[in-house]
Amino acid sequence: MQSSLRNYLPPSAIIQVSKLLEDDNLQVKIKKERKTRHGDYRRLPNGKHQITINSNLNPYRFLITLVHEVAHYESYRVYGMLIKPHGIEWKRTFQHLMLSFLNPDIFPNELLPLLAKHFKNPTASSDTDVKLSLALKQFDQPNNKIFVFEVPFGHFFKLYNGKIYKMGNKRVKRYKCVEIKTGRLYLFNPNVEVELLKTEDYE
Repeated sequence: MQSSLRNYLPPSAIIQVSKLLEDDNLQVKIKKERKTRHGDYRRLPNGKHQITINSNLNPYRFLITLVHEVAHYESYRVYGMLIKPHGIEWKRTFQHLMLSFLNPDIFPNELLPLLAKHFKNPTASSDTDVKLSLALKQFDQPNNKIFVFEVPFGHFFKLYNGKIYKMGNKRVKRYKCVEIKTGRLYLFNPNVEVELLKTEDYE
């Protein structure tokens, strides 16, 4: 395992992660923050495999993301490249790989019940699990962002790309929001991070 990875992981997970990354065909690179994903996996033209992970993740989210991407590599290696990216093969592989990490030596006690529930049927992104996302956020570096579901009805917020929206009603699991510039309606997952704006500046 690259020595630089140690700076991003919970200390008690380092030995186990080293074992996961023993394959010389698998490389891990740290990237600057990407707003649309925490990490990714891909097969390189030279036949090797590469995982990239954002540098701004807290240690617990970093570990989950790393194992998520290793699960892609392992499931493709075992089952072939024709499986669905987040299909049953990947889910089972992810569950198996995470099992040994789900203990109080690695994760805080308040995260363990949420992680145990999440990994009964892991999704393509832990961000879709609202309760888990909220619990993980408390370990992030402080910022001026809140989740969409925390924006009061009728108030304005700004997305990472600079676009401004007005908060609307909840529709089943997502929130209806209007983009101010175009008047178009968009549906937001509840735990998208946004910047709350002063309502009086846009009325």
